[in-house]
Amino acid sequence: MATRGMLAELTRAFQARTGRAVVLESVGGVEAVRRVQGGDTFDVVALARDAIETLLRTGHLTPGTVVDLASSSVVAAVRAGSPRPDISDEAAVRRAVLGARAIGISTGPSGNALRQLFERWAIASELRDRIVTAPPGVPVGELLAGGRVDLGFQQLSELAGHQGIDVVGQLPPAIQIVTTFSAGIGAAARDREAARSLIAFMTSSAAADAKRRHGMVPGGAAEHGG
Repeated sequence: MATRGMLAELTRAFQARTGRAVVLESVGGVEAVRRVQGGDTFDVVALARDAIETLLRTGHLTPGTVVDLASSSVVAAVRAGSPRPDISDEAAVRRAVLGARAIGISTGPSGNALRQLFERWAIASELRDRIVTAPPGVPVGELLAGGRVDLGFQQLSELAGHQGIDVVGQLPPAIQIVTTFSAGIGAAARDREAARSLIAFMTSSAAADAKRRHGMVPGGAAEHGG
């Protein structure tokens, strides 16, 4: 879901440029993998890089067609109008997490990385009853805006512009989490020529501004220095 806005804008631009119709379906990453592995046919699949690698290993994507589209770093956010915690360094983030009543994370790569971070900090057991995992397809911003959590973490592309929340800022470099989103051609793609053209457009310089508008950095994690 982190790529939903970006992909919607890019597919509209591709249609305007080429006259080729594109049908875009946006679902949570877990559901997307389940559908592709279950036999649903898609010309192009765009997901977090680790999910794309899984689909490559299981033979559901065409080898040699996978490219990195963009990447997004994780930010902290609070409910609109709430005090903003200090997240200037790793120790400050740890204090903010320990001081939160409830913490919202995602089911995706950023949520997994945060759980690993809490384990490294030796506070996972202390936080167990305070962590609220957003259901697949639901942004952490909804948990914040609805008051279910008072501190949330997710990719900037998910939280930027979400109503009812304030983005505090990016995690400090020492613990920054960068998720790379990639795309590949489905193994059972019906229109490979169109799929190649779409991916070429989405990785071209013409797509860079749209990516930035949606809280993304063109390319992979290397562009973040991570």
